[in-house]
Formats: sequence, C-alpha cells, structure tokens
Amino acid sequence: MKRFVLLLALVALALVPAAAQDEWLSVDGGCDYGGIIKSIEAVDALTVKFTLCVPDPAFPSKAAFSAFGIHSQTHLEETGGSPVDSPVGTGPYKLVRWDRGSEIVLEANENYWGEPAHEKNLIFRWNSESAARVTELQAGTVDGIDNPGPADFAVIEADPNLAIFPREGTNVFYIGFNNTIPPFDNINVRLAIAHAIDKQRIVDNFYPEGSSVATQFMPSAIASGYTPEVAPLEYNLDTARQLLADSGLELPLNVTLQYRDVVRSYLPTPGVVANDIAAQLAEIGINVTVQVVESGEFIAGTQAGTDPFYLLGWGADYPDATNFLDYHFGDNENIQFGNHFPEITEPLKAAAQLSDFDARQALYVEANTAIRDLVPMVPVAHGGSAVAYRAGIGGAHSSPLGNESFAVMDDPTDDTFVWMQNAEPIGMYCADETDGESLRACEQVVESLLAYEVGGTAVIPSLAESYTANEDLTEWTFTLREGVVFHNGDTLDANDVVTSWLVQWDASNPLHTGNTGQFEYFGALFGGYINAPTE
Repeated sequence: MKRFVLLLALVALALVPAAAQDEWLSVDGGCDYGGIIKSIEAVDALTVKFTLCVPDPAFPSKAAFSAFGIHSQTHLEETGGSPVDSPVGTGPYKLVRWDRGSEIVLEANENYWGEPAHEKNLIFRWNSESAARVTELQAGTVDGIDNPGPADFAVIEADPNLAIFPREGTNVFYIGFNNTIPPFDNINVRLAIAHAIDKQRIVDNFYPEGSSVATQFMPSAIASGYTPEVAPLEYNLDTARQLLADSGLELPLNVTLQYRDVVRSYLPTPGVVANDIAAQLAEIGINVTVQVVESGEFIAGTQAGTDPFYLLGWGADYPDATNFLDYHFGDNENIQFGNHFPEITEPLKAAAQLSDFDARQALYVEANTAIRDLVPMVPVAHGGSAVAYRAGIGGAHSSPLGNESFAVMDDPTDDTFVWMQNAEPIGMYCADETDGESLRACEQVVESLLAYEVGGTAVIPSLAESYTANEDLTEWTFTLREGVVFHNGDTLDANDVVTSWLVQWDASNPLHTGNTGQFEYFGALFGGYINAPTE
C-alpha cells in the first residue's frame, strides 16, 4: 500500500482529507470554486468515487480520454509532476528512449494486464511533408503513416502494396480570434472576416475527398450538438466591406495571422491555406502578414490567450458536444478566444447536465446561434483524412478519434512496427498536452480508467473493470482491476487514480507542473481548478 506523501500539504491547502481511512486519499474541494467536481475519494485500494456538483452524462467518455491517464503516484513525485519525457503508465507499450528530433522507441510491456502487444517494438517517427511520408511507406522503411495529403490518396489507392483506411471528418478547422485584443475586440471586424471567407474554395482546392465546408463548429458526423437548423453566415464580400466600414476603425487594417506548420486532418496544407485566407481578406481591405510559429510555442500562446489571430482546429476526443462546444466556448478556463459570452455559456451549461437528447439539442440550437452571431471564431472546414499501411499489416485500422492502437497490429515480416506521423510529440505527459501527435504517443503507454473501443467511439472498461452511477449522475464509482502493474513495478491502487486527477485539479498542488502548467483539458472539461490563483 502506498502512502500519499502530499497529505500534509493538502491539509495546509485547506482541503479536507479523509479521517483514518487506512491512508487512502480523499479530497473534497466543494463547489464554490466554480468547477463541476466536488470530491474524489479512494474508498479502498480498488475503489474510487467521484462526486460532482452537477450531473454529467458525459463523464464516462471524459474518464476514457487520454488526458486523464493514470500515472504511478511514486513516479509523479519523483519527476516533480512533470514526466514529460519519461511517462510511466500501465499500457501495452513502455518507453525505452526518446531521441528528441529523431524518434521515440517503445517496447512491449511484458507484464501487461490485458492482451499483450503483437509486436515487440514500436517506433514513432515524423515528417511534416505528406509526400515524404508516402515515399517512406512505399519504400518499406515505415509500416504506417498518418494523414496522406490530398494528392496522395490516389497514389496509395493505386499501389497494391499499400492500403488506405479513411477517417470520418469528426473535426473542425477554424480561424480564431482573441476578442480582448484589437481589432478583434470589434465584432464588426470578426463578422466581416466571417462573411469574407470563401470556404467552398478552400475545401475544393486544398482538402482531400471526404471533406466538407463547416457550416458551424460541430461536425455533422457527431449528432450531439450539431444543429442544421442554424443557418451559417453567407459568403458576401459586399457585406464584409460594409461591416468593416461600420467598425469605425481606420482602414485598411493591418494584422498578423499565425499558424503552425503541422499537418492535421482538419488542416492538411496549413501554409497554403494561410496564404489563401490572406489573399481573400485583402479583397475587403485587411492586409494580412502570415507568420509561422513553432508548434509548441504556438499552442502555448493560444492556450494562454496571447495570440490574437490564428489558424487552429479540433478533432474529436470523444463523440459528444461537450468535447467541442463546452471545451471551446463554455464557462471554463479556456481563454483562447478571450472573454466568454453568457449567451453561449448558459445554454451550454444547461445542456451538459441533461441526458435527454432532444432537450439538449434545443439548447444547442440556442448556443450555436449565439456562436454564429458573436463570432468567437470562423469555422471553415471539416477535413476528411486517412491513415495508410503496408498491405498485409494485421489489425490495421483507422480511428474516428485519431487514437489508433498499435498494440493490435502485426507486421508479419519482423517484430518491429514503425509509425510515421506529421510531427514530433510536444510531450508525453498528456495531462498537459492537447496536440494529436502527443496524445497518440501517450495512448500507447498510459491508460485511463476507461477506454474507447479499437477503431470506434464506444466506451469500454480499461483500468476500471466496472463503474456505476447514481440516478442523477452526480456520483460515479469505479472498481479497479486487481494486480495491474506500472512500468516501474508499482502496483496500481486507488491513490494512483486520485493523485493523477488531483495534480490537475488542484492548481496549488506541488505536482501541478506538467509541461506548460495549464492543464487545459481539465479546466475546459470540468470547469476549473481548486486553489486557483486570484487574478
């Protein structure tokens, strides 16, 4: 049994530890801080109970997400809450080494509790050029690649030695603003940009088959939160020019549009699209300087709310409106768009607490209408994408969530599977990362209480073999598997679970460190942090 060594620190932080519960951790943060988690309790060695301030029907889907992976308590303490380069999980693969700028080498976990990985070794490599990834696949130097470019689909389909697996467009590419930074604090400027973008031109020219114009932030492939009755703002240059004239600002406007040169399923050709958007905006009197920013720096800037005008997107972590709408526009810690709008946050908050689909949808109509009219961003496209493999790879698949499981894949030619993706992971402590390259790497090593089925979105057991909820969905109790061992030899127990969640939840916890220290997913999906510093 592991002692929770931070207990005295938590008492000092005015949290409420359990009395004498055989040293099992229990933390009650109350509900006054503004978030939706009230308490997390290690009931016994194999039982963890979450009590919420409000109902949350999506809680199992959130608990399955890789940002809430369970880490060894001991290892979190040893790394000071920042195992960015040295994750210790329970997954089918464990980290051997990370050669920054070159590759990540993993090996099969010989003590895995479930079905062991089929391949002894798993190697992650990366290349930002889709044509280069396809060339490596054709040469047999890699076994699978992510996101073939629009021109590569036909090449792969025509090659009998390759196989392509399309993904649904469960994503959105958008033009983001920060509404606290001029000139984007002026709603007429934001509206003008929304009316000036020819989305169909962008999709037709720069996206692969299976892509579509975004009429709203939610992709139509996810029923929850998608509201076709909310008509989009029309493409109309005359309207855009009039809105700029009505803004009261001196024209032309001179702005900088930032992006990161990383291929995503929602944005397969980022530089080309950035320059096309600049050309479109020049037609209405907005002079755009396009600026590429290093990926980690770019994400840190958008998370911190310091980037005023940028290109970004989102892919589904789980198939529910809360993952798209609440994360980006809800009353939470996400400040990338600047100030929140109550016209948006209030219906989202109400919808998130309902399990009835029709009742939720009525509120999402209200929220999506306000998002359209207040323009915190401009949705542009839902990108079709794919993964490709050498023909003959057993277990090859694509995932609508982009979380392909390499443990189920089998290369009949050797004992090593080599995967090539668009970019190097930023870090492998995914409690504090949001980019897909990092998340996919984490998912092979660190597991959450629940999981998503391979190649699908259904929630299935993982480290928790079962769970129950009370009638109003405010109490969720998880029963852990017995005998699960971390890669460092520690045995999983309830304190590991509480610690893994607590170091995100408690902003004053000495292990609330991570990579950026922002823990964006937690704040966005659960509404906030206890002991957050006062501005």
